[in-house]
Amino acid sequence: MKKKIYHGSDHIVKTPGYHGGKPHNDYGYGFYCTESSEMAKEWAVSEEHDGYANCYELDLQGLKILNLNRDYTILTWLTVLIQNRTFNMDSPLAVEVSRYLSDHFNVDTALYDLVIGYRADDSYFSFAQDFLSGTISYQQLRRAMYLGELGEQIVLVSPGAFEAIHYMGCEEALRSDWLLRKTERDRRTRAEYLHSDRMRYRRGELYAVTILDEEIRPDDPRLR
Repeated sequence: MKKKIYHGSDHIVKTPGYHGGKPHNDYGYGFYCTESSEMAKEWAVSEEHDGYANCYELDLQGLKILNLNRDYTILTWLTVLIQNRTFNMDSPLAVEVSRYLSDHFNVDTALYDLVIGYRADDSYFSFAQDFLSGTISYQQLRRAMYLGELGEQIVLVSPGAFEAIHYMGCEEALRSDWLLRKTERDRRTRAEYLHSDRMRYRRGELYAVTILDEEIRPDDPRLR
């Protein structure tokens, strides 16, 4: 099976490099892509530069795929994020729940060729931070991840994955076209979040302190 994917960048990337990028991305080192050319164009631009949506064909035959959204609960996605991103651990609760998740919900991404999961842009990252601090429940976090319709990112994390990718060309992304869409998506997502769930306490839902106190594990039916 072959899949068309896109990588947003400020330059053309004909030959992606293994272990390129930054170590503190969502899933660590890797080549971050999306199936949406529009999302790639949003990711490619900034106030300083235009960009490109680089297009590739990815042959999935024989690749070992970790799908965090399909095969695990959102707490595993959050745990992988904790291993790679820098969170503001400004409370004892955030420290303790991060440690608990790392002990019981972690998965070794190094065992796979591809990782599929949510992209933690600024707004999604703030939702995850709110959960760790006890502001929102597990259920509220899960609902929030559908706001903004960011979709999934596909990350190449092994030498085998890079051997399976073929450059197909690129589409130019002008910041005059795509920067406003990018900032407006983030603004709209935050507004929907603030006016829907964040300011409401949901009795009976799972908050970080409940997960700690009840020692909830990945197979708990309440996480489904």
